[in-house]
Amino acid sequence: MMLRIKRVPTVVSNYQKEEAEEDRVGGCGRNCLRSCCIPGSKLPLYAYKKLDKVACAKGLPQHESGEAPIAFLDSLVLGQWEDRVQRGLFRYDVTACETKVIPGRYGFVAQLNEGRHLKKRPTEFRVDKVLQPFDENKFNFTKVGQEEVLFQFEASEDGDIQFFPSAPIDAENSPSVVAINVSPIEYGHVLLIPRILDCLPQRIDRESFLLALHMAAEAGNPYFRLGYNSLGAFATINHLHFQAYFLAVPFPIEKAPTKKVTTLDGGVKISELVNYPVRGLVLEGGNTMEHLSYAVSDACICLQDNNIPYNVLIADCGNRIFLLPQCYAEKQALGEVSAELLDTQVNPAVWEISGHMVLKRKKDYEEASEENAWRLLAEVSLSEERFQEVTALIFEAIASADNGSKDLNEEQEAKPEATDEVKAINNSSHPAIVAGTQECLVLQ
Repeated sequence: MMLRIKRVPTVVSNYQKEEAEEDRVGGCGRNCLRSCCIPGSKLPLYAYKKLDKVACAKGLPQHESGEAPIAFLDSLVLGQWEDRVQRGLFRYDVTACETKVIPGRYGFVAQLNEGRHLKKRPTEFRVDKVLQPFDENKFNFTKVGQEEVLFQFEASEDGDIQFFPSAPIDAENSPSVVAINVSPIEYGHVLLIPRILDCLPQRIDRESFLLALHMAAEAGNPYFRLGYNSLGAFATINHLHFQAYFLAVPFPIEKAPTKKVTTLDGGVKISELVNYPVRGLVLEGGNTMEHLSYAVSDACICLQDNNIPYNVLIADCGNRIFLLPQCYAEKQALGEVSAELLDTQVNPAVWEISGHMVLKRKKDYEEASEENAWRLLAEVSLSEERFQEVTALIFEAIASADNGSKDLNEEQEAKPEATDEVKAINNSSHPAIVAGTQECLVLQ
């Protein structure tokens, strides 16, 4: 039996609902990122320098030599985001949303964001499979308007940081891009979409995760974090993407105590969160950025291969990664979440788990407390027994991988196709959700 969940997805593009309702033939005429509109199109291009290590400080990343030709975070990300605000491309003004730090030990952040509670077109979305094939008939990021794309983000070919205000879109070598989320959670909310024209499903691989770490390093500010939600952990679109935004307060998860578990050969330290409502791992350090990136991505691949939903927070300019397996959607679908929590219509994805509670009802905002936040997030967490089973799988996967030394191009060639991965999941002995026929409404 196949378990489905009726979802009302967040609208991340102004063309999302339109594309969901119409079947266009012969080109759209509205400057999208598909073959009908790409020829002759140009977008800004930021070419970053590959770094071995990252020094995190407020301001620009600490490159070995020279300064970036443009302030990546302030001018390019936030500056271009502000430009799209002036153009009226967002569905609401997120800067007008009330926000407060909840009194208590951890300082959970509550935001009243009623703009994300707008009624949207329901779609069927499976939550019992972390890996699902890309479906070009559903909304994906090639259908966004080019005005929603801020810039292309690629590794520099000559080793120096470069910025080109207008560069051709090379359809033969699918570019990675940074685009706005038109339903933002916070100031500067953007999407990093690796190799957008390759139409990759929502699954992490070594190359895409390293790209995300480079973006965190280029931002060079600990208040700019990147997040990832897998399918089954409140990703709303099955097209590979990371989210990022700027929030100038510490996240509660960043302040949570940890207990060291081990240090890998590549210098990556792995710890467990303690005294936090969601059980998770923290990976940090490493002799090089690739050591850390490969350890995390190998752990993510392990979770995907074992059909375990998860979220990832990239903090401290890419030096500290939180890996958070979760089971909230499973509990929802099985009717194991209390009506009180369901009534809040909060789906705990990476930002909520990190302690930024995006609330959709004024009542919940006014009554926000550390106790209420803790109660919700506790439902997200795996049990202690299940968490230890999952971490054992992760450590086995990391130990069997040659972290930090495998050539990235070889890794790309060795990656199975999405359909092969889905077949592997179907045969997995670790189902994330039991068979059933229940449905529930999830508002994201």
